[in-house]
Amino acid sequence: MQKSLSIVIKYLFAILVFSPVLVRAQLNGSYVIQGKITDDHGAGLPGASVQIKNTSFGTQTDSVGHFEVTTNTKFPLKLVIRLIGYQPQEFDVKSTNSKVAVQLYTQSLLVNEVVVSASRQQEKLLRSPVAIEKLDIRALKETPSSTFYDALGNLKGVQMTTAGLTFKVFNTRGFNVPNNFRFMQLVDGVDNQAATLGVPLGNAIGPTELDIQSVEVTPGASSALYGMNAINGMSNLVTKNPFDYQGVSVYQKIAFNHFDGGGSSPKPLTETAIRYAQSYAPWFAWKINASYMQGTDWYADSHNDFSPQTKANPDFPELSGANNIANDAWNKYGDNSNLQIIDKDGRAYNVHRTGYWEKDLVGDFTVKNKKVDGSLNFRLPHKLELSYSYRYGEMDGFFQRGNRIGLRGVTVQNHKIELVHPDFTVRSYVSIENTGDSYNMNPLADNLEKSFKTDKNWQKDYTTGLNNALTGGADLVAAHQAARAFADAGRWTPGTPEFEAQREKIKGINDWDIYPTSKNPENTSGGAALLQMSRFYHTEGTWNLRKYIKFADVLIGADYRTYEIIPDGNNFVDFTRDADKRNQPGGKPIWYGKAGGFAQISKTFFNDALKLTGSLRYDKNEQFDGKVNPRIAAVYSIKDKHNFRLSWQNGFRFPSLFEAYSFVNNGQVRRVGGLAFIEQGLGYFKNSFLTTSVDAFGVAVNKTINAEHTSKDAAAAENAGVLKVANLDPIVPEQITSFEAGYKAVLLDNKLFVDIDGYYSAYKNFIGQIEAVVPKTGNVNTPDQTVLNQMLDKSLQDRYRVWTNSKSTVNNYGFAAAVTYDLYKNYTISGNANYNKLAQDKTKDDALIPGFNTPEWFTNVSLGNRNVFKNVGFNVVWHWQDTFYWQNLFGNGDVPAYSTVDAQITYRVPKIKTSFKLGASNLLNTAYFQYVGGPTMRGLYYFTVTYDNVFKK
Repeated sequence: MQKSLSIVIKYLFAILVFSPVLVRAQLNGSYVIQGKITDDHGAGLPGASVQIKNTSFGTQTDSVGHFEVTTNTKFPLKLVIRLIGYQPQEFDVKSTNSKVAVQLYTQSLLVNEVVVSASRQQEKLLRSPVAIEKLDIRALKETPSSTFYDALGNLKGVQMTTAGLTFKVFNTRGFNVPNNFRFMQLVDGVDNQAATLGVPLGNAIGPTELDIQSVEVTPGASSALYGMNAINGMSNLVTKNPFDYQGVSVYQKIAFNHFDGGGSSPKPLTETAIRYAQSYAPWFAWKINASYMQGTDWYADSHNDFSPQTKANPDFPELSGANNIANDAWNKYGDNSNLQIIDKDGRAYNVHRTGYWEKDLVGDFTVKNKKVDGSLNFRLPHKLELSYSYRYGEMDGFFQRGNRIGLRGVTVQNHKIELVHPDFTVRSYVSIENTGDSYNMNPLADNLEKSFKTDKNWQKDYTTGLNNALTGGADLVAAHQAARAFADAGRWTPGTPEFEAQREKIKGINDWDIYPTSKNPENTSGGAALLQMSRFYHTEGTWNLRKYIKFADVLIGADYRTYEIIPDGNNFVDFTRDADKRNQPGGKPIWYGKAGGFAQISKTFFNDALKLTGSLRYDKNEQFDGKVNPRIAAVYSIKDKHNFRLSWQNGFRFPSLFEAYSFVNNGQVRRVGGLAFIEQGLGYFKNSFLTTSVDAFGVAVNKTINAEHTSKDAAAAENAGVLKVANLDPIVPEQITSFEAGYKAVLLDNKLFVDIDGYYSAYKNFIGQIEAVVPKTGNVNTPDQTVLNQMLDKSLQDRYRVWTNSKSTVNNYGFAAAVTYDLYKNYTISGNANYNKLAQDKTKDDALIPGFNTPEWFTNVSLGNRNVFKNVGFNVVWHWQDTFYWQNLFGNGDVPAYSTVDAQITYRVPKIKTSFKLGASNLLNTAYFQYVGGPTMRGLYYFTVTYDNVFKK
C-alpha cells in the first residue's frame, strides 16, 4: 500500500508543480461567470448545482451561495440551477457583464429528484420502476446521526446493523446477518467488499463526511442489472466530482461514548477529515481526501447462556443459573466443549470448559480508521470524462460470522479507471485486501484452554476432583465447583503477564490446527491469526443505444470479475496439495470468476403516462451452470402526481468465496465450503449426523443413565433414534422470485410526499449452514454400537459446519410506507413504517436456519427545520423496532425491542464559511443490542466543526 500511496502523492505533487503551465495553455478564450443563488428569504444557498445547459461545464455554490464557472462556451447561454427541495431555475446569460442573481423557491423534496441505481441510467425518482431511496448532500449534512453513514438506517425499508463504531451493515427485506452476502454496496460504481471476507466493511474505505454527495439505496432484488450479491438489494455512495466541488474543506468531530453508569469514565472519540479539490483548466481537475478516526468501541459482554441447565443437564435442577456446569455464554468463548462426565455414583453430566470472556481476549477496545482517496479527472472532447481514482482504508473493529473476529489493521485498497459519456460508461478496477493483525476469538479461547490442558486431560482431572469432593461429603453444587477449580489449577489467568504473553503468542500463529507448547510439549493446540491477502479484478461497461434505436430506450451492459484467493492455510487452502500440507500457508492461488451481461428496454405509451421496462441478464460462473435473470416492470403516472408501479423479477446469487471454498478448523468444528471436491474423503455430505441431533443424543443418553442406572452402551442403543442423518448435497446457486408493487405521489401543492411499496419473495435453494458430525469409523446410515459410542466422545468425531442449500422454498413478504410533509416556515415532518414477515413457520432448531433476523415492525419519525432562526437549524429522529428472534450459527436468542432518539442543532457562520453542529446519537442513553453476540450500545454525544471554502479562480 505504501508504495502505491507514494506513487499517487508524487503524481499529485507533479501536477501541483506543473499546473501553471497547464492553466496558461488552456485558458486562452475562456472567461468566468460569477453569481449568487439565494432562497425565497434571500439567504445564500450552499450546494446548489449550476450547469451550463447542454455542456459539461458546471460547479456548485459555496457556503454563502456564491459560484464561479470557467468556460469557453459562446454567448448567449443558459444556466440551469438545481437544489433538492427547491424548484429548478434557468437563467439567460448574454455576456460576462451579466449579473447572475437567482432566487430558488421551496417545493416538495422529491418532485424533480433524479436517481440512477434503479435502472442504471438517469430517471425521475417518482417514476423509478422499483423501490428506491435517496439521501442528497443537504440531508446527509443535516442528519442527527453521528455520521452520514448511520443516517441510512433512517431510510424507508433499510435496517442498519451496528457491529461497532467502524463496522456497520445495511440490510433490506429480511435475512439479516452481520456479514450480509446478499446486499451489494458500491462507491462510485466500485464494489466496496473485502474480497475474502465477502462483505463491505461498512464505510471503513468509503467516502468521508466532506466528500459524500448522495446515497441511493435499492431495497429488494437487483440481480437483473447488477448480478451476484445484489439479491436483497444494493446501495451506491456517490462522491463529489472535483470539477463541481472545489476548494479546501476541513471537518473535526469531538465525541464521547460509554456513559454506562458503572463507575467507568466516558471515552473520547475524535475524527478529523480534510478535502482538497482544484480545477486548473476546463479539462482537468483533481481531488484528495484524508481522514482519521479513533475511539473506544462498544463492548460485547453478554452473559446470556446458550446452554441453560434445562437443555444440558435437566436431571439436576440445582445446577442452574450461576451453577450451570455447561454454561456457554454469548460472549465467552472456549466454553462449548460439551464433555461427558460420569461420577463415582454412575451419574452422567454434560460439562463445558471454563472459557474466556471477550473483554479478556480483546484487552484494548480502542479502534482506528484511516482513509485516503483521490482522483484525477479529465474532461475530453465529445462530452467524455476520463478519471483515475485510488482509495485506501485501514480499520480496526469487530466482525461476526459463526464466531467473533477481532479486526486489527485490516486494509482494503481500490484502483479504478473510468470513462464516462452521457451514452456509455466503462470502468475497470482492482480491490486488494490484507487482514493485518486480525484474529478469531473462538480458536483463541479454545487454544488458550488447550495449551494449558487438553480436553481429555481436563476431563480426567474434573472427574477426579468431582469424586474427591463427593467422597468428602460436598453437595452436588459444591462438588462441581471444587471439580472445576481442581481441573483449572494452573490455568492461564486473565490479567497476569503469563496470560498476556500466551494470548499474544496464539494471536500471532497463522495455524488454527496444531502446534506443541512450551508448557506442555505433548499437548497440541492451534493459533488464532486471521491472515488473508486476496484480491479481485472487475471490468464492466454499459451503453445506451439511443442514437441508434429510436423506437425505445435500450441499454446494454456486460461485466467480468475474477477473484484471486491467496491460500492462507486456515480459511482457504490449496486443494491440489497433499492433505497433510493443505493447512500450511502458501500454495497455488485459487481463481473464482464469473462473466455476465444484460439488456434493458424501456418504452413509454399514452403520452408518456405508461412506462414499460424489461430486463434480461445472463451470468456464468466457472463452477456452476449459466443463469438467466429477467425483470419486468411497469410505471403508470397520472398528471405527474400519482405514480403506480408493478414489477416481477427473478434473480440468482452464486455462492461467495467463503461459501464455496472455505476450509477452516474453527474451534473444534471445521467450516467447509459447499463445492463437491472439497468434501472428497471427508464424508460430511452422506455419512454424517446433524449436530443438533448429536447434542440431543448426548443429553438423552445421560438422562437414561441417571434414570435407569444402566450402562452407557445400553443407554446409547436405547436412544439411537434421536440421531438424524444429515444427507447433504453440494451447493448450488440461490434463486429468488420477487413481486413488488408501489405508489408514489406528490400532493397538496407539492407539500406532501407519499411513498408506499409492498413485496413478496420466494427463495429457492436458500444458502445457509448446517452443522454435521462424522464418526471416525463406521456408517451413519447403519449405525452400530461403535458409531453410537463415537457420538458421545468428541475425540472420536469430526465436526463440520457445511455451506449448503435449503431443501424447501423460503418465502417472505412485507410493505413499507413513508410520508414527508412540509409544514409552516420550513418545518418538515417525515416518517416511515416497515413490516417484514417470514411466511414459513421455521422452528428454532431447524437444521438449516433461514436467519430472517428482522423485526416485524420498525419505524422512523423525524422533525426538522434547516433555518428555524437565521443560520440555525435542527433535526430530531425517533427510531423504534419490535422484538424479534435472532438465528444464525453463532447462536440463537431474542433481541428485545428498543427505541432511540437522535438530535442535532446546527449553527452556520457564512462569513467564515464554517458551521458548528452539536448532537447526540441515542440522546437518552438507552442500552440496547441488535443481534445475538453483538455489542451493547448507548449514547454518543458529539460536536463538529466544518470549514468549507471554495477557491476563487
